[in-house]
Amino acid sequence: MTLLNHLSEGPASAPPLLLGPSLGTSYALWDHVAPELSTGHRVVRWDLPGHGGSAADLIGPGATVGDLAGLVLALADSLGVERFAYAGVSLGGAVGLHLAVHHPERISSLAVVCSSAHFNGAKMWEERAKAVRAEGLGKLAEGADARWFTPGFTVPRLVRDHRDADPGAYAACCDALAAFDLRDRLGAITAPTLLIAGREDPATPPAHLREIADAVAGATLTELPGASHLAPAERPEAVLTALRAHFDGDARRGMAVRREVLGDAHVDRAQGLQTPFTARFQDFISRYAWGEIWTDETLSRRERSMITLTALVAHGHYEELAMHVRAARRNGLTPDEIGAVLLQTAVYCGVPAANSAFAAAQRVLAEEDGAGG
Repeated sequence: MTLLNHLSEGPASAPPLLLGPSLGTSYALWDHVAPELSTGHRVVRWDLPGHGGSAADLIGPGATVGDLAGLVLALADSLGVERFAYAGVSLGGAVGLHLAVHHPERISSLAVVCSSAHFNGAKMWEERAKAVRAEGLGKLAEGADARWFTPGFTVPRLVRDHRDADPGAYAACCDALAAFDLRDRLGAITAPTLLIAGREDPATPPAHLREIADAVAGATLTELPGASHLAPAERPEAVLTALRAHFDGDARRGMAVRREVLGDAHVDRAQGLQTPFTARFQDFISRYAWGEIWTDETLSRRERSMITLTALVAHGHYEELAMHVRAARRNGLTPDEIGAVLLQTAVYCGVPAANSAFAAAQRVLAEEDGAGG
């Protein structure tokens, strides 16, 4: 099967995030957002059929948003991605809504950017599809700036993508927009949902995003001043900030795991000592160490504790070792099992290192016994 053209960025082991484009653009729409998101995600941005590098014959006349969603799922499957976060602009946002309604098991989190649950009825899109099939995209592309951006702003690459798109595939995408209306299904969306509206957007004004926010339980709405229809291109910093806050639940989840493993007293103490200088480091620990690594179910917490104890002995981090001996007890290791781990380190990390490790662990276990007595 021919797949949608796409670009993957970020670590393959990071949580997957798929980014969908708007009608007439390519994945270049995300050029100033995707690289930043890829520091913590496996970002996959894709092109619509007949746009960018995607084959035009992936869809035909009478196409639906469901057809496009099927192509996105086929792409995800080919990459070995079962469940993913998703953000899309305009038509790309409609694809995200369809996935969240019809394939909720695939969507972990959703962001709908400058989009809608309907696109003002079929007539306008039917007329546009007819005109494009007859005349091509040259004339329509001349008005792209007015439809996409606030006055005086442009992105030549995106306008060029519009002009170069395949007319037949573009018209088929118009058919999909003409038939799209999910207003009566929005209440079925269970994925955490963010709506981003451009305050100056004439195509999908903020009222369209408010309609979705009112219907989806727990949804959040962000309105961006100075942004029109292609907000990721015109206000990339603001869009990036909103998406990070929404998708990086790893920090919140990580803090919960950090407390479960290390205990409230330790975490409260660390947080109490936090300064503006160390704040980003504390966030890094919560987001990556605890929010991604310790939440990975491939290894149990018992196993992670044993690995962590060994690594700390190897590097001589005995203060951290004491903390993780307590964590190991919290994760279910017995004193005998902790002793066995440290004895193993004597073979591979050296007797002097293991000697110091036994002393540190002995103090922690003695304190525990004293507290219990």
